[in-house]
Amino acid sequence: MNTKKAVEEFLGHKHLAVVGVSRSGKDFSNLAYRELKKKGYRLVPVNPHADALEGERCFHRLSDIPDKPEGALLLTNSLQTEGVVRDAAEAGIRSLWIQQGCESVGALELARQKGLSVVSGDCILMFAEPVASFHRFHRWVWKLLGKLPK
Repeated sequence: MNTKKAVEEFLGHKHLAVVGVSRSGKDFSNLAYRELKKKGYRLVPVNPHADALEGERCFHRLSDIPDKPEGALLLTNSLQTEGVVRDAAEAGIRSLWIQQGCESVGALELARQKGLSVVSGDCILMFAEPVASFHRFHRWVWKLLGKLPK
């Protein structure tokens, strides 16, 4: 279960890697990237199959980024997430947000073993301020149901 403190700490990082930004430009990962950029985050796209994405230089792995980000948002297929967690630990990135649907038991266990701070199973756009449209409504529903991190 995520805590409010863990969510706030992750969102307090302003330099983030975004792993799994899609080459198609039409995936949720691209939407999340653009929204976080609008909110003032300094983002670095990561995709092993691209050299540039969203108008920015793209890195193939977290460990390839010379100016180490404070955290990483993982928008990867759950089968790939454990490898990305391993790469984050090797790169010295200690704070991760594993987007809902991207987590796996192995990835979460590895993150725990490596002592990484992890938020998982929640949509970052429900928490990164200012929250707008559908995500604001979704957060309101979760608040009513008592599902928001405490």
